[in-house]
Amino acid sequence: MLDRRTTAVTESEPETFDIVGPGQTYESVTERISGVVLTNRVSLRWLLAFGIALGLTGLLFAAITWTLLFGPGVWGVNVPVAWAFAIINFVWWIGFGHAGTFISAFLLLLHQNWRTAINRFAEAMTLFAVMQAGLFPVLHLGRHQYAYWLFPFPNSMGVWPQFRSPLMWDVFAVSTYFTVSLLFWYVGLIPDLATLRDRAQNRWVKILYGIMAFGWRGSALHWRRYSQLYLLLAGLATPLVVSVHTVVSYDFSFSIVKGWHSTIFPPYFVAGALFQGFALVLILAVPLRSTGHLKALITMRHLENLGKMILVTGWIVTYAYIIEIFMGWYSGNKYEYYTIFNNRMFGPYSPAFWLLLFCNCIAIQALWFKKVRTNVAALFTIAVLVSIGMWIERFVIIVSSLARDYMPSYWAMYYPTWVDISILIGTIGFFALLFMLFARLLPSISIAEMRELVRHHGRRASFTEASIGEGSG
Repeated sequence: MLDRRTTAVTESEPETFDIVGPGQTYESVTERISGVVLTNRVSLRWLLAFGIALGLTGLLFAAITWTLLFGPGVWGVNVPVAWAFAIINFVWWIGFGHAGTFISAFLLLLHQNWRTAINRFAEAMTLFAVMQAGLFPVLHLGRHQYAYWLFPFPNSMGVWPQFRSPLMWDVFAVSTYFTVSLLFWYVGLIPDLATLRDRAQNRWVKILYGIMAFGWRGSALHWRRYSQLYLLLAGLATPLVVSVHTVVSYDFSFSIVKGWHSTIFPPYFVAGALFQGFALVLILAVPLRSTGHLKALITMRHLENLGKMILVTGWIVTYAYIIEIFMGWYSGNKYEYYTIFNNRMFGPYSPAFWLLLFCNCIAIQALWFKKVRTNVAALFTIAVLVSIGMWIERFVIIVSSLARDYMPSYWAMYYPTWVDISILIGTIGFFALLFMLFARLLPSISIAEMRELVRHHGRRASFTEASIGEGSG
C-alpha cells in the first residue's frame, strides 16, 4: 500500500516534458514502482486484458498442436511459396527485440538519461519477442523430431549441421542474442529484487525475491561488481543489435531469388528492426504509464523521444525503399525490374505494397510536428501503423518474390489458412501474456537507476533555483 505522502505526490502525475516529474524523491520513486508489484489489488481492466491474452495463447497452442499432428501442410504454403507466414513472423518478431537492447545498451554507453524509465520493460520486450520468434524455425521444419539438428552436436559423419547455411547462422545469432539479453536484463534486476525482498510483507514472497536477489546487500563491493558487469554486458550487447538482424538478412540476400539478392538487405533489415522496435516500446509505454500510474516517471519527454527515434529510423527505411526501387530500374536486370514494378507495385499483391508505404513512409511524417509528438493518442496510432506496416513489408518481400518465380509455369498464389492466422494472432496474445505477468511480478522500471536519476535531477533543479535567486536578488 502507498502512504499518503507518496500518493499526494503522484496522484495527479502531470504531463511533464522533463525526464522526471516534479516532486519525485527517493521514497516516492520506490513506493510507486514497488507498489505496482507488491499490491494485492488487481484492476478489472488488467483482468480483462489478461483473459484475452490467455485466450489467444490457448489459440496459439491449439494451432501449434494441429501443425505438429498434421505437418506444415495445414498452412497455406505451396510450390513455389514454401516460405510464408512462418518466416514472415520469425523476422517480424526478431525485429521487435532490437530496440530493447539498443535502448538499454547503446544509450547506456552514450550516457543518455532518458533511457532510465523505459529500459527495463524494453529489455523484457526483447526477451519475449525473441521467444515468439524462436517458435517458427522449429514449426517450419516439418520433421519436428529432428529439431535438435539445429544445434551443433558430435557426429561421426560430420554432415550436420551445415555451417555454410545462413539458416544455421540464425541459430547461433538468435541464441547468443537471447542469452546476452537475458543476462543483461537479470543483472539490472538484482538491486530491485533486493528492494522488493526488503519491502515485501508476505514471508514466502520475501523468500522468493531474496533467492532471486542472490544475497544483494547494497555494499560498495556489490555496487562496484554490479557496475562493471552491467557495463561489460552492455558492451557485448551493443554489436549484437547490428549483427543479429544482419545475419537474418543473409537468409535472403545470399539466395538467387529475384528481389532478395541484394547487398542493401543487411543495413536495410537492421534499420527496419530498430524502426519497428521503437514503435513497440511506444505501444507498451502508453498503457503501462497509464494503468501503473507512472506518468511522473514515464513522461511526455520519453514518448516524444521515442517518436523522434521512429521518425529517424523510418527515414532510413524510406531511403532503403527508394534505393531498392531505383536499383530495380537502373540495374537493367529484367527480372529485378519485373519484381519491383510489374509484380510488387502493380501485381496481385500490390495493395499490400502501397499499404506498407503508407504505414512506414507517409504516416510517420506527422512526427515532424511537435503537437503530434506530444499527443499520446497520435503517437500510439502511428506506432501501431508502423508495426502493421513492418509485418506487411516482410509479406511483400517474401511472398511476392516467391509467388512469381523465374518460370511462369511455376507461378502460384499464396493464401493463408486459419492455422497461419491463428499462430500469428496467438503469438501476439502470448507476448502480451508474458509482458503482463512481467509488469505485475517484477519492477517494470529500474528502481535503482531512477533513484540515481532523481538525485542528479534534484541537484540540477536546486542549482537552477539558486542561480535564478541570485540573479533576481
